[in-house]
Amino acid sequence: MTPTLGSLQLEPYSPDLVAPPVAATLASLPDLAATAYVVGIDPSLADTAALNEEFGIDPDAGANCVIVLGRRGADQRPAACVVLASTRADVNGLVRRTLDVRKCSFAPQDWAVGETAMEHGGITPVGLPAGWPILVDRAVTQQPWVVVGSGLRRSKLVLPGGSLAGLPGAQVLNDLGLPTA
Repeated sequence: MTPTLGSLQLEPYSPDLVAPPVAATLASLPDLAATAYVVGIDPSLADTAALNEEFGIDPDAGANCVIVLGRRGADQRPAACVVLASTRADVNGLVRRTLDVRKCSFAPQDWAVGETAMEHGGITPVGLPAGWPILVDRAVTQQPWVVVGSGLRRSKLVLPGGSLAGLPGAQVLNDLGLPTA
């Protein structure tokens, strides 16, 4: 049964509506692909807040994926953080400690786009480079469905929240997402 998220018109997953690394990952995870939905959107709605407002989506049904860079000396450690759209990632606390780094910050946009082969505003935890940790807030995994990026600004992927825990490199953390102030 197709999930209902606001007024989004979801379709079964189709590889032509996602970025190549996302399609490759879903091809390697057929059980996940079988539960995935996709929706084409106006690229101007790629930002979560704009999408939620336009389609009446509950912020807890959206999951944001942010790319961070941790540093310890000359060692640079990239990771993805996946939190509900109603929260923000605890980058300087839990993420820094989990990555065992001295400093942690959001990755520069151009670097994140280049390394992920995904578009800004469409970066998703599905299809990230091998070896990258994917830190997922437990609250995301408890949602029946979440809207995430597709790797492209012109579409969104909709997955069962719990499925993100099964992505390669995923680590589920309590309280990764902090309330927005």
